[in-house]
Amino acid sequence: MPDFVKVDYEQTKDSTKTNELGMREMQAKAYAERNRQYLLLKAPPACGKSRALMFIALDKLFKQGIKKVIVTVPETAIGSSFKSTKLTDSGFWADWLVNDKYNLCLPGIDTKKVEKFQEFLNSDTEKILLCAHATFRNAYSILDAELLDNCLIAIDEFHHVSADPNNNQLGEHIREIIQRDKSHILAMTGSYFRGDAVPILSPAEEQLFTKVTYTYYEQLNGYEYLKSLGLGYHFYQGRYLDAINEVLDTNKKTIIHIPNVNSAESTRDKAEEVGIIIDNIGEIEKEDPETGLIYVKRRIDGKVIKVADLVNDDPKARDKIKSFLYKISSADDLDIIIALGMAKEGFDWEFCEHALTIGYRNSHTEVIQIIGRCTRDSNNKIHAQFTNLIAQPDAEDSEVKIAVNNVLKAISCSLLMEQVLAPKFYFKTKKIEDDKSSGQRIFIKGFKEPSTERVKQICETDLQDLKASIMQNDLIVKAIPGTVPAETINKNLIPRIIREIYPDLNNDEVEELRQHVVADAVIKKSTINEAGDNTKFITMANRFINIDELNIDLIDQINPFQKAYEILSKSITARMLKVIRDTIDTTRIDIEPEEAIALAPKLKQFVEEQGREPEIQSIDPFERRLAEVRLYIINQKRKHGLG
Repeated sequence: MPDFVKVDYEQTKDSTKTNELGMREMQAKAYAERNRQYLLLKAPPACGKSRALMFIALDKLFKQGIKKVIVTVPETAIGSSFKSTKLTDSGFWADWLVNDKYNLCLPGIDTKKVEKFQEFLNSDTEKILLCAHATFRNAYSILDAELLDNCLIAIDEFHHVSADPNNNQLGEHIREIIQRDKSHILAMTGSYFRGDAVPILSPAEEQLFTKVTYTYYEQLNGYEYLKSLGLGYHFYQGRYLDAINEVLDTNKKTIIHIPNVNSAESTRDKAEEVGIIIDNIGEIEKEDPETGLIYVKRRIDGKVIKVADLVNDDPKARDKIKSFLYKISSADDLDIIIALGMAKEGFDWEFCEHALTIGYRNSHTEVIQIIGRCTRDSNNKIHAQFTNLIAQPDAEDSEVKIAVNNVLKAISCSLLMEQVLAPKFYFKTKKIEDDKSSGQRIFIKGFKEPSTERVKQICETDLQDLKASIMQNDLIVKAIPGTVPAETINKNLIPRIIREIYPDLNNDEVEELRQHVVADAVIKKSTINEAGDNTKFITMANRFINIDELNIDLIDQINPFQKAYEILSKSITARMLKVIRDTIDTTRIDIEPEEAIALAPKLKQFVEEQGREPEIQSIDPFERRLAEVRLYIINQKRKHGLG
């Protein structure tokens, strides 16, 4: 199957250049807000958030009177990103120095972490502590909260926090710290949304944070070496272990994530799966007793492939390989990592070229994090690739609905990534000759520009997070296979989801935000070309339009998922597509009263023009939707005794 998304970049080197303090573009942007008490840094994986934290934390320690810095990460393997760093070598005025005694992420430090945490807080000399989220949670539960006053608490991978008061201890601790209002917080994440669609913070808490946003496009377009990124899918039948060789290129530096043992794709024996993958590559030559690396002689040519097994959960073996990974400095050091739950978030292997993930992942957040493992800029690669090996839905399978849902959710994640990877557009309702705003401006007749600061802020800093919530919603996932007309998606489903996410917005604000989301989604999937007379044309869903004639009514007629449907139709068998559509038909989207009211005039118009009622079995999705509206109206009349 070809790449679902492939993006080429200009290699401007802007995101890798450093200023006189040794800061890259994103880091300087974050450092400019260093005096804020609550700071939220939203930037993609691999763009330097850890070093941005170092710059800000040192300023707070030495210039703002903060007494201590606590950095907490989801898992200890990520801790290497925050190890001691000589920042003065690049022009900064201080170095980031972490005493190994209080680097609680170092391999082999498994006991008395909470005691060391408390010891650190009571020390008059120690300034920096690094620990896992679990250690922070456990320590916070027993310590005196006042000990954290006047401290900077930096939370890496902040999407692990949840506003759910019952199921997220880390989130509860952060809320308590915010309520005390005596600490500083730096929240860092590459994806400010959760797979379970639960908000990370309450709206009131979130508005306390100053947000620094740096996009995937800004990062990748500004690289020196990496030129392109591809996202692809490969469907298999039977066992994934029999299909993996179709997508595994052992010449590429690769991270393989095998499926969770409880998933349908798993054989339930993770050790055996690792063994079979290695056996597919070749014969084991040796296992290094010091590093834990497995040396495999490739069958096709005898080349030795170095494999790191992170699935083995023996503590001694795990510590050996983690220690080795901590010290990698060359592309020649390692070829393949096989992992299960590790090497996803914040994992630093800059030489990785291919992230191969087996089985559907149940959150967009996890997929975005995995993709980030291969998007670091490195001189050993010009292309990075993410491949998802997914079980093909089978009409004879009792769990066909689950398989269909998995395929559609995987594709919805790629739709989101396509949006994230594209440049930013600024939408205006009319041309202003002296408009000097940066970025590419698109003028749309009838477009409602944000009228309030709240909508402006969402459009400026939270648009991708809103899109993620929209694209994870089951209403939208079911619309991908072309089963729902464009107008229903754009004018009914999307605003319905916006109201759920932002219940504080009034109808005018919802409409302004809806138009911005739809325009951004449609235009980012379009191609803009310039004719010889400087006239620009935009190609949207196979329509060739003079960009000066662009209007919001025209955009609303475009299905944001048209391209996805076309690629899906071309890339899978007709039988599989029929299975997907038939499965969707058995779980039709309910009609909301607002949609029925909006489509009632079009239903009347259809009957008048066609001389018949719309058919529920029509191949035209809009006609099918009108037929569903007709049945809805009939049922409502019956309920109320009107017919």
